[in-house]
Amino acid sequence: MAKYLLIYHGGGMPEGQAAQEQAMAAWGTWFQNLGPALADGGNPVGQTKTIAANGAVSDGGGANPASGYSLIEADSLDGAVELAKGCPVLGGGSTIEVAETFNAM
Repeated sequence: MAKYLLIYHGGGMPEGQAAQEQAMAAWGTWFQNLGPALADGGNPVGQTKTIAANGAVSDGGGANPASGYSLIEADSLDGAVELAKGCPVLGGGSTIEVAETFNAM
């Protein structure tokens, strides 16, 4: 099985303790439903810097910065997309980029 990087864009932590607890419970349920397909639950990301080919460094992640990631395993890109559709981050207005990874070395 190949590994697929799920890159989350947008969204944020819900406001209020009850909403945050509900969001975390939804993530726990999704992780449980993924079972062995979950390779790395990932984390949110914070500050970013972008390095250009000429070595210039700028703040931020461009027009659509990443807000978090997870790593899953699936038989195909379409299979990974189907698994990603259950991610609770989508309920908060975020989008998910699904990228197939491969061993280069």
